[in-house]
Amino acid sequence: MDSVKMKTDWAIEARGLVKSFGSNRAVDGVDLKVRAGTIYGVLGPNGAGKTTTVRMLATLLRPDAGSARIFGYDVVKEAQIVRQLIGVTGQYASVDETLSATENLVIFSRLLGLGRAEARRKAAELLEEFGLTDAAKRPLKHFSGGMRRRLDLAASLIAQPPLIFLDEPTTGLDPRTRTHMWEVIRRLVKSGSTVLLTTQYLDEADQLADRVAVIDRGKVVAEGTVDELKTSVGTSSLHLRVHNPMDMEEARRIVNRVLGVQSVVSTVSGKITAPMMDADRVTDLLIRLREAGIKLAEMSVQKPTLDEVFLTITGHGVEDESQSDEELNKAEAMQR
Repeated sequence: MDSVKMKTDWAIEARGLVKSFGSNRAVDGVDLKVRAGTIYGVLGPNGAGKTTTVRMLATLLRPDAGSARIFGYDVVKEAQIVRQLIGVTGQYASVDETLSATENLVIFSRLLGLGRAEARRKAAELLEEFGLTDAAKRPLKHFSGGMRRRLDLAASLIAQPPLIFLDEPTTGLDPRTRTHMWEVIRRLVKSGSTVLLTTQYLDEADQLADRVAVIDRGKVVAEGTVDELKTSVGTSSLHLRVHNPMDMEEARRIVNRVLGVQSVVSTVSGKITAPMMDADRVTDLLIRLREAGIKLAEMSVQKPTLDEVFLTITGHGVEDESQSDEELNKAEAMQR
């Protein structure tokens, strides 16, 4: 690892990446630029092209068009060097089910050139890090999904690569295990690694990513920090609920007049919601409502959520599937 010199501070530079499987254009001109030492989130629904993009960046698929460099090295022309700089973990553990956790990690370590004693030491260290020490001797076929995911990530970190691709690493995990994985990912970056994280979980991107690319139907449709993306789709929103339902329409008229906007009333929550261009207007609104004798049961001003960002940018929710991963995988397998 030390013999490979990183040519640039940009961990990933991708321009116009394209990949088609038959008539399906899975990736359609993706541009990405990821600075070293950061967590970069690629956010999108199933079938958006996230995994195919990662496979091209990780030298596992050859792009049909475009180019990509990892720390300055071309993923096609210098694939052998690129592979020394990256670690890849996917949605499913790529390990031998009949062997124990320790045996799997020792085998991977030995394949990477570690001596027998060093391989065992590294395996024990990683099992401790991922909370798997008690299950070290257990065959993987008896592991839960969360345990397999943790072991898969542990295996990808044996060589301590400068760049780690995490392709939906917490899909299907329980909240406690997901939180633990987030802590591990943060520690990886603090220790010097760069992480490219694909996810369909909005809260995951919000919690972890320094920058986010929103990808939909094979294209990057927005990019920036989480706060930049939230700001780009609109301002904060006002939410209020009145004590007396009879005051609802009058309260709504006052909101519209004071804020100069069109508010809406939720039939589910009974709340009035309105875009909030200027938070200072809240004081004026409260005065007008008091003058009208309208008492409030609840009021808050909230920033847009990533869910609202995705809905505004793409026209559909992040959980909607544009095309299934299963169909993409079948097409990819047929092409290979």
